Amino acid sequence: MPTPTPALTPTYDTGARGKPMTYVSISPGREVDDDALAAMLPDLGLNTPFVADIMSAVLAHERCGRHLYRSVAGRTLNPLLRSKYEEFGDETQRHAEILEGLITAMGGDPQYVSPAARATEASDAKTLESTFLLSGSVDVMTAEMVMLDAVLAAEAIDHANWVAMAALAPQLPAGDLADRFRAAVDEVLGEEDKHLEWARETRTQMITLQASSATMTKVAAKAEEMMAKVREWFS
Repeated sequence: MPTPTPALTPTYDTGARGKPMTYVSISPGREVDDDALAAMLPDLGLNTPFVADIMSAVLAHERCGRHLYRSVAGRTLNPLLRSKYEEFGDETQRHAEILEGLITAMGGDPQYVSPAARATEASDAKTLESTFLLSGSVDVMTAEMVMLDAVLAAEAIDHANWVAMAALAPQLPAGDLADRFRAAVDEVLGEEDKHLEWARETRTQMITLQASSATMTKVAAKAEEMMAKVREWFS
């Protein structure tokens, strides 16, 4: 049976729920409070409302990461970068699926959008927006660097999230849930290591190679010539 595609943008129609707050209005029947979160999750011996909130935020970042990768893959002119963006985007979607499964196994609701998740969504939306702000007003290579910077920033938080998940796993009571948690961390953290290392190293390569390339000093160089040079660097 195929794995269902995760809801990458929780909405009312997908069953999204949240906490009413001073400037947050939640539709009737979709309100969640800390008592409800505590009752929703099994007795983990932890601060269950906080765990539910932070898991929601980690899931939100993975969902936003999938949108980021889809966007930059569609706009980059470099086929080598596009290939990585597509590969990592598919893996990020898988990470969202894994998190949805973990939250469900904990007795939670993947459609719950916590205050921390809303803050994450706002921050990630600005990161994605930054890759569009200078469109048409910068050279091709600067545009590519801006997109890569956004990926690096997103992956740094992703990696930190899964390091924290790895630290949380031993605190869960022994049993099926703890086993699933550890299996998820074992699967995902290695990929997050790869994502972060690639983004960091690729950014360094692009900076150092552009700095030493006479081709890139020509302001009027055509985009195709620049991309050909970059493909040569990474081939």
